[in-house]
Parts: sequence; C-alpha cells; structure tokens
Amino acid sequence: MGPFKSSVFILILHLLEGALSNSLIQLNNNGYEGIVIAIDPNVPEDETLIQQIKDMVTQASPYLFEATGKRFYFKNVAILIPETWKTKADYVRPKLETYKNADVLVAESTPPDDDEPYTEHIGKCGDKGERIHLTPNFIAGKKLNEYGPQGRAFVHEWAHLRWGVFDEYNNDEKFYLSNGKIQAVRCSVGITGKTEVKKCQGGSCYNKKCTFNKVTGLYEKGCEFVPYSSQTEKASIMFAQHVGSVVEFCTEQNHNKEAPNMQNTKCSLRSTWEVIRDSEDFKKTTPTTTQPPNPTFSLLQIGQRIVCLVLDKSGSMATGNRLNRLNQAGQLFLLQIIELRSWVGMVTFDSAAHVQSELIQINSGSDRDTLTKSLPTAASGGTSICSGLRSAFTVIKKKYPTDGSEIVLLTDGEDNSISGCFNEVKQSGAIIHTVALGPSAARELEELSKMTGGLQTYASDQVQNNGLIDAFGALSSGNGAVSQRSIQLESKGSTLQNSQWMNGTVIVDSTVGKDTLFLITWTTQPPQILLWDPSGQKQEGFVVDKNTKMAFLQIPGIAKVGTWKYSLQASSQTLTLTVTSRASNATLPPITVTSKMNKDTGKFPSPMIVYANIRQGASPILRASVTALIESENGKTVTLELLDNGAGADAAKDDGVYSRYFTTYDTNGRYSVKVQALGGVNAVRRRAISQQSGVMYIPGWIQNDEIQWNPPRPEIEDNVQRKQVCFSRTSSGGSFVASGVPNAPIPDLFPPCQITDLKAEIHGVSLINLTWTAPGDDYDHGTAHKYIIRISTSILDLRDKFNESLQVNTTALIPKEANSEEVFLFEPENITFENGTDLFIAIQAVDKVDLKSEISNIARVSLFIPPQTLPETPSPDETSAPCPNISINSTIPGIHILKIMWKWIGELQLSIG
Repeated sequence: MGPFKSSVFILILHLLEGALSNSLIQLNNNGYEGIVIAIDPNVPEDETLIQQIKDMVTQASPYLFEATGKRFYFKNVAILIPETWKTKADYVRPKLETYKNADVLVAESTPPDDDEPYTEHIGKCGDKGERIHLTPNFIAGKKLNEYGPQGRAFVHEWAHLRWGVFDEYNNDEKFYLSNGKIQAVRCSVGITGKTEVKKCQGGSCYNKKCTFNKVTGLYEKGCEFVPYSSQTEKASIMFAQHVGSVVEFCTEQNHNKEAPNMQNTKCSLRSTWEVIRDSEDFKKTTPTTTQPPNPTFSLLQIGQRIVCLVLDKSGSMATGNRLNRLNQAGQLFLLQIIELRSWVGMVTFDSAAHVQSELIQINSGSDRDTLTKSLPTAASGGTSICSGLRSAFTVIKKKYPTDGSEIVLLTDGEDNSISGCFNEVKQSGAIIHTVALGPSAARELEELSKMTGGLQTYASDQVQNNGLIDAFGALSSGNGAVSQRSIQLESKGSTLQNSQWMNGTVIVDSTVGKDTLFLITWTTQPPQILLWDPSGQKQEGFVVDKNTKMAFLQIPGIAKVGTWKYSLQASSQTLTLTVTSRASNATLPPITVTSKMNKDTGKFPSPMIVYANIRQGASPILRASVTALIESENGKTVTLELLDNGAGADAAKDDGVYSRYFTTYDTNGRYSVKVQALGGVNAVRRRAISQQSGVMYIPGWIQNDEIQWNPPRPEIEDNVQRKQVCFSRTSSGGSFVASGVPNAPIPDLFPPCQITDLKAEIHGVSLINLTWTAPGDDYDHGTAHKYIIRISTSILDLRDKFNESLQVNTTALIPKEANSEEVFLFEPENITFENGTDLFIAIQAVDKVDLKSEISNIARVSLFIPPQTLPETPSPDETSAPCPNISINSTIPGIHILKIMWKWIGELQLSIG
C-alpha cells in the first residue's frame, strides 16, 4: 500500500471511528434532526395516532430545552407509516429511514396491559441506547395517571437513548438505610411525599402507615413512597418527571449518591447531569438565548422494496474462485432472501459499468430464475466503483426515484477514485450495503454504508467459513413484517480429504419452516448429498448446478418440525452448507438472533464487544448456547462463547442479550463477525431486564392529603412460564475495521474487566460474605492474578480514595477462571461500628503484568440491632425514620454474645470507573 492509500485509510478510519449506531439523528445548531419514529406494521390504522405523536414531541421540545439549560430541542422528526395503511397525498417515500434504524417504535403492548414506556440499553453508562418503545395507548394519553404527561415522559426516555443515563428509582428496592434512617430511593432527597401501604381485606381497602420489618429495619413489603404533587424541588427528571415542579436533571450538588438505583450502579455515583455534560452532544453545543421553533414533521410511508445489485467483475475476481462464489451467494439472495413483490436490477462493473438487468418485480420463481441468469460469468478489467453506482442510480430512476432504494455493492479491488461519488451517493437517498471480498477491497468502502445507513460486511477467501453467502444472507428487508424476512438457520463449511464425511444436524423449530432451503456448495466435484427429515425420510430432488458448483433443495409447504440430519461426502475439496427459512405463521413470532459489534472500528488496545440479541417477539430467549466467530484478514478465526450472565461485557443477566469482549487482535484491517445460537428457554415475561430503563410507574396521587392509588403496576414476573425451545440460528454481525495493532508478539495491554455484580451479605454474627463473577486476565478471558478488596464507612471515600481505604486480607483468595462464581468470607477488622452505620466494599482485580481493573460496583451492608420493641408507626418525617443508637465495636472479643444481628440491606451496586 503506497503513501496515498495509507493516508486515505487513516482518513476513513477517522471518519468511521465511534460507536456503531444505525440512527440518523444529527445535532445541528442545538436542534435534533433526523429522528425516526416508526409505527409498527401490526398497529391498526388510526390517523389520530400520527397527530398524537406530533403533539407528544411538540410538548417535549420546550421541556427538553429548559431541562438542559437551553441547549437542546427537537427540530425535525420523520414518522414512518406502515405500508398496509392507506396512502395519502402528504405521505412520501422514505430515503434512509427504515424500521431497522428507527429511534422510536410505536407498537401494541405485549401483553396487552403493559403500556410502560422503556428504552433498550445494552451498553455502559454514557453509551447511547438502542431504541425507545412506546404504545398507542400511552401516546393517546390513556395512561396519564400511571406515567404522567407524554411529553415529559418522552424527555425521560430521550435521556436514556441519547446520553446513556439510567433511572433514579428502584422498583425492587424502594427504601434503604442511611446512617440508621430509612430513606426512600429518590433523587433528589428534596422530593417529599407520603409513605403508606394499601391494605385490603374482605373486599374493602384502606391506607395505613408503613410499619417496620423487625429483622431488616426497613418498611414492610408493599410500602410505597408517593411524592406530593405540589412541591418546590426541581430535580430530577430521571426519578419523577411527572411531578409538576421537576424540570431539571440531578446535578453533583443535589444528586443522591447513596440511593440504590441504576444511575448510581452504572455510573459510579455520578449524577445524570454529569453524564450528560460528558456527552459529545454537550461538548459541541453552547446555550442559546433564542426560543426554539416547534418541531417539524415529515410523514413517510414504506413502499415496495427496490434493490440493485452492483457486482465487481474485474480481473481480480478471477482469483481464488471469487467469481464463482459470487454466483453462489447471488443465487441464494435472488432465490431465497429477496422478498416477493420486490423490484430487483443488476449492474456489473470493471473499468466501466454494464447493465445486466433492468428492474424486474419478483412475482414468481421464473422472475428469480431470470435474474440468476444475469449474474456475471467472466472476470476482466480494472475497478471503477463509482461507474457501477452511477449506473445503478440510472437503472432505478427509470422506474422509481432513488429515495429509499437499496444498492448491494460487492468489490474485491482497490479504487482510488471512490470518494469522487460520495456527494452523489448522499444526494441519491439510496441505502448502500457493502460487501468487501478479500484483503484488498477498497479501504473507503465502509464509508458508503456508514453515510447511508447500510450494512457493512466482509468475506475472506477462506471458503470453508462461508463468509460471502453469510453476507448476502444478511440482506433481508429492513422494513415490513418479520414474518416475511428470511432467517438463516445454519451456516457450516469444511475441507474434506479421502472421501471424508461432513455430518451434522439442523433444527427446524415450530416458529419457522416456510420456504425452507438447503444449499450446498463445493469447489471441485459434486459431493454425495444425503438429507433426512425428522421422521427419517430421505429427501430427494436437489437441483444441481455443476457450472456454479452448487445444489439446493426447496422444502415444499412447511418443513417438518424437529432435527434434520445431513451427510456430505467428498475428497480434496471444500464444502459448505447453508439453511434458510421463514416464519411458519404470520401470527407466531419467529425466534430471531440479531448480532452486532459495539463499534465499527477497533483501535488497539481498546476492546470490542460483540452482542447477540435473541428474541421471540418481545420475549427473551434464555440459557441458549451462543458462539461468535470472528475472522481477521489473516484468515485467523477466534471463537467466543457469548454469555448472558450480567458480568464483564454483559450489561444485565437473563435479558436475552449475550455479550463478550473481543481482545484477540492479530492484524490491522477488516474482521468479519458471525454468531451461531442453539437451544434455550423462552422466558414469557413482560419485558427483559435490560429494558427496565423506563418511566417510573406512579403508584398513586395525593389529593386532599390522601393517597388515591393507581392499579398495581403490571409486574415483571421472573418465575413465570419458561418453555424449553430447541432451535438453531446463524446471524451475520457485519464487520469492523481494526487499527493500531502492533506486529507480533502483541504486548499484553488488556487489564481484567471491571467486576459489576459484587454482592455482600452478613454470614453468621459478624462475618461478611462476598460473591461476584470472576473477571479474567484480559477483560473476561483467562484468569486474574489477584484481588484487592477495600472497605470504608464512606461511600465517596471508597470511590475517590480507594487506594487509601482499609484493605482486607486476601492472602487465601486465589482467583478462579473468568466467569466463574467467586465467594469470599471475611470479618471486618480495625473498624468501629455504631448501630445504623453503613459499611461499603469494593474490589479491584489485578493481572499477571500488574494491570488493574476499574474499581467494582460498591456493595453495602448495614448494621441493624433491633430493640426489644419497635414502634408500629414511623416518625413524623414521612421519608426517614431512625434506628436506636447503640454503639458496638466489632473488635471486642466475644461480640457474638451480644446477640447482634447484621443484615444485608440490599445490594448497592455502584459501578466505579
């Protein structure tokens, strides 16, 4: 690579650097533009819903503006309307807006009574969220009593989505002890209210003052803190934005650092405003004195899918069987992936562009066959990517505007002039999906998919990895019902010698089976192909294409549910097997696997994170076996087991999102990502744990000094029906580009990952039992060298002065392998406790080259000594109550005879870093 190419590559890496996000949101002169709110195709047609969405955002904009110190407002919003709704003159075709990149999804609640607004958030503090979820009932104002005004709630969710802050309430732990007094979990502590419990007996209900639990010192179960509607406290929006006076986020001055809520847990005790202040949005804006205008709205309606394949047939495509592999992958796309009623055209390019097919609508198998015959069969000439793109625009414009159309661009060659058509691409309104084939594909390629919201993929020349077919298999529609999309069940490959067999099984579960296709490819001679359905019946009728070196079998109707077995025999060649299908029933959501990396560029030694989100509709699939295969340009493949254990890279346990750090860089350049998932449990619950970033459910309202209760909040039931499901899925996670990787031997610059699930409880009389998930030597891989455990009676001292805090003797504590459960029992020494005093504990892991992890979340235990008789009602202060003041020194011999009762008061998991 010459100096010019090197400088261009560095420029492109700079352009692409940052978190991977499909969102089209831009911040322009303090105003957010490009917000996409999508109405789910299953929502019944209702024009009033569109106006209600407009009203919500219009109400939210000035509230956001004032809450952020006159920094941000909503400038323009696109509302995506389902294709099934009636067309209207003011509905226009989308450009880059799709359901896949929508920032807000408006969908019917699942189950029907759960209208809680929430934001998917799988990252760390400060990382952007995935998507806001709202229901038509909420937007229509039918849930005002439960969640407050829609505009204020939308700002609460926007803070989750855009700035990565968390909630400041806690549905599971509503009260805590602080210096011997009961406090309601809230921010700020200036919020006042009533603390009562609703009692019902014999068909009648009444309000009652909360009583103490004589063991924990906390209020009884069912006790609620209900804020007064009228008060002067202005913070915080992430606690109770429904309170009229609340118009600000908590700041470092009024933030409640002790409250056991997710904001403290995830954000190292920092206030929401501190996190917002550290965001890129904040850094590139200044307050404005001009009152912002109302938001503007565009109404976009999904139309028929329009795709043009732009395929490289330059001389380099004759290398390594690339052109034939392109034909195999292209046939899979045209025969199986592209949906009925879509329009498809085809352009090839070398030094110039050649139109192979004008747009053809896919209405039958013959239309698909016609297009497959247009795939290129000979390779020669140079590489002119812009020529191919311009020709594709021309093909599309003959029938439709290019707005919202899609281009699948495949190339294996370098092209110094590719940036010459960037402006044309931006102006076209087309989405460009890029497939980089081999190690020499143009380094600027990814910029085309990044600027248009397309998918970026990479396929190596290692045929057995099936990368090119996987890349084309990932190109299902970004719009429309999930029941119409192709789902990949399997992707395998192997190089066989001396009449070896490639044996395996594929599970067809009850959620798929329609349009099931088995595709086999080879590199020299047709192999022996044996396939049996779950009943043991041998399958015949494979269509063999010796020229393209592939064979396929389309299963008629709905494929039988169960385990399909295959055996392929060959000598001295490489075989691959791909199986795709569609939903068996439009009313039964299929099990889906969506995979991605946290960023589209990795800069050594910063780790990458791979995610796999496994769902059946809204229900997470738990306890699946999930594996990521990450292949570099060198052809080296790293296998990672992804985990849903709430430790390491995984944000929340049992939420259906499986995660793992990737640190095994071996070269600069592109890496491909593929995820395979097997089996699992369908957890029929109301929403996943990771989706608990949402607006607080209001337990009731105070009127005339009496609490008027709302119906009980729909519970997130954890121990509900869980059905074992057998399934197999393969998902492309796209690709990413690595830079800064040194030559071998690669130095160890990766510390252990932060411990995020430290828990503490009292064991026996005066011992503290700690549990956590073991980190590794390199983030969540390998085994750490040692642990440093420190304690303090000041939560801030432990966070800010960890190295000065009292260290616990851990001589006997030998770290286990990453992701193992650790247990450690110790007795505090050299600390004098007083009844009601809190003790805070944190851990740091150290690896063999003395690299240290970030400080763990902070666990908390509180000393509570119950008096002989506890009062039945709390003190006049409705939000706090004292414990008796009894002084005890834990170092006094024979302390156990005083019958002291230690009790762990919940887990204050405070992420330090």
